[in-house]
Order: sequence, then C-alpha cells, then structure tokens
Amino acid sequence: MHKNQLPKITLPSPLLGSEIGSFTEYTVTTRMPDIARRVIKENNFDQEINQSLEQLATDLKTGYLQPLKPDHGIDIENWHQYIKPYLNQRWIDIPWFVAETYFYRLILNITNYFIPGKYQNLDPFISQKEQGLEIAIDAIIYLCTQVEKWLKESQQQSKPNKSSLIALLYFSLWGNRVDLSLWSAFADNRSNFDIEKRLSNILVDDSFAVTKLLTKSDNNRIDIIVDNAGFELICDLCLVNFLLDSGFANQVILHLKPHPTFVSDAMIKDVQYTQEFLAAGSHPDVKSFSKRLSENLETGKLLLKEDYFWTSPLPFWQLPPSLHDELAKSNLIIVKGDANYRRLLGDLHWDYTTKLADIVTYLPAPMVALRTLKSEVAAGLKAETLTELATLDPNWLTNGEWGVIQLVNNK
Repeated sequence: MHKNQLPKITLPSPLLGSEIGSFTEYTVTTRMPDIARRVIKENNFDQEINQSLEQLATDLKTGYLQPLKPDHGIDIENWHQYIKPYLNQRWIDIPWFVAETYFYRLILNITNYFIPGKYQNLDPFISQKEQGLEIAIDAIIYLCTQVEKWLKESQQQSKPNKSSLIALLYFSLWGNRVDLSLWSAFADNRSNFDIEKRLSNILVDDSFAVTKLLTKSDNNRIDIIVDNAGFELICDLCLVNFLLDSGFANQVILHLKPHPTFVSDAMIKDVQYTQEFLAAGSHPDVKSFSKRLSENLETGKLLLKEDYFWTSPLPFWQLPPSLHDELAKSNLIIVKGDANYRRLLGDLHWDYTTKLADIVTYLPAPMVALRTLKSEVAAGLKAETLTELATLDPNWLTNGEWGVIQLVNNK
C-alpha cells in the first residue's frame, strides 16, 4: 500500500448492523435476506443450493458468518484473510461493508459460480439486469436521441458543449431511477429540458467545476468506476460517447466488477450485453449511438477493465499499488453510485460536514463522485443543509431522492 494513501484525519467507527433502528440494521436483517430468497425464486438451482441460500437468509438476523467452501475463484485466498477476524462474530456485529460484500461473494460460493459444471459463470441476478433495460426502452430511445443531437451541435460549433456535458452528468447521477419519473424530473416534455426541478435535490453540485477541469486540456483520459448495469449503465455510456466524440476526452476507461455483486453492479459482459441490446434496436438514433459505442471500443478510445479490488471489502485508500498507479494516469476519476461512495469514505461514521477533500487525500488524480444517497454515509455537506433536510425529508440519507456531484482536485 502506498504510504500516502491513508486519510490524514482520524478515522471514525464503521457502520454496523447492530445499530438499532438504522438503515444498516434494516439492510442486514431484512433487505439482504430478501435478496438471498429472490435468488432462489429467480433461478433453477438444485435443492441443496436453495437450502444453503435459505440458511444464509435465516442466519443474517442472528447467526454467525460461515466460511467459504473451496472454489476456483481467483480471490478466494484473499477472502479467507478478509473474513478471518470476523468468523466468530454475528453478521450484524461486523462492519457493514465487509458483511455486504462478503454476502454477495458467499452467494456465488453457494451457487457454484466458480466451479466447473452447469452453474459455472451463471449470474444469479441476470434476470433483474435484463429487465432493467427492457422496462426503460422509451427512456433509452429519448436519451440516445438527445445525445446524438448534442454531438451534432458540438461538431457544428467545433468545440465541446459544456451545458450538454452538465446535463449528461445529471443523467449519470440519477440514472438508477429506472422508473420513468426521471423524465418528468428533467423535462416538462420530450424536447425541452427543465433540470431546475432535479437541481433542487442535488445537495452539492460541482458539475460546472468538472467542465472547467476538462477544458484545461485537449488530451484527457477519464476513468469511470462504474456502478449498476441496466439503464444506469446506458446513462454512463451516453456520457462516455459524448466525452469521446465531442472532444472532452481522448480516452475513457470503465472499471467494472469481475463477478456479480450488489445485485446489479456492472461487469464487462454487462457492457457487451448492453451494446448488443442497443445494436438490436430499430430506432435510428439508438443504432447511431450503438455504432459510435462500437467504434470507440474498436479503436481503443473506450477500454473495459476489471479488478477484484472492486468486489473486495477494502476501503478506497487500500488501493493495490498497481491500480493506484494506473489511476494516477487519469485526468479525472468519476466514482459512480452509493456503494462506491461508501468505499470512498470507508463506510465510516463521518460527521456529515467533514470536508470531503480532507478524507479523499489518497487518490492520485482529481475525482468527482456522482452519488444518489442510499446509506447513512456522507461528507462535504453544509450544516444549514442538514438542518433543512431534517425537516424537509427525514429519510434523505437513504431514500435515493437526493444526490451529490462532489469534486476533489488532488492536483
């Protein structure tokens, strides 16, 4: 680990499932058991596997961690070390991020994902990922059409369009709102944007500073730590195409999960499936968008990479040296989603007014977090904002209705 990676301020305690009445407790004791049982329902696993999944669901409330059985996963020895300190503890008593990441790794272990046979490489969450695209087809058509329009405008003006980039940052932020309320939030109709409605729900908005950063250079490399597959990934790919084809960047690297986790987190094969889904569409703007995406992949302007760090329980400041050095080549790291944000802050009980730049001192390049709030972890907020939110929306930390676009420039 690089010596300069640890945050330079005292680390608070981690979130735990034993915190009565917390969203963390609700997740470990209710949401995670529901997810395990949904895996049973949505797949055709053998009875023995289903019994093990049901036992996992039952254990989460009051039971103890179970060890991994031998499998062929590249990361299994690392996981033996990660969970060694917690094997004699209850699920609710260990740090939430460890519990949650291990929960998903254990599901793959139980379902023989890494073992040669009929279930090898079978994504237990595949049906939900595919449905996420199918139910959002109208939104996909609209967004692809809008991106094509913006790209033509940028080409006519012979310069990148900052306002269009900001709009796509908003879409990338709110993209996991797959229900079509996204569109009423951004537009009064399908030809004119009205982003003011959604702007009021962005607690910190550094989007303009991001555009200023990217216009300083004509040779930008941008790294995106990807969150979900489905419509959110479509929004991210729209941002990618615009960054590359409008001149904001000459290379974009997507950092993806090496195996299924957190139900809908995107892997390389999810990007490939999404590209095939778009290519099969009949709408001309969707086909044009798909062609741009294919060309960017073929020319190497868009690269897809995976690393087992992204499925580990480690905080961001424990980046392996190879990944740290790779990200040091970036002009901007875009960190997507709630789980990646939790990793960014170590999933710890920070005071919500702590300056984000005082925590994220360890990254080797500028970073912007695009995050809708779905957990009790936050930083960089103003005290008056917290006071207002306490009255306006008591569940603001966890209901996904509020977001942040937070830039930390370490260079």
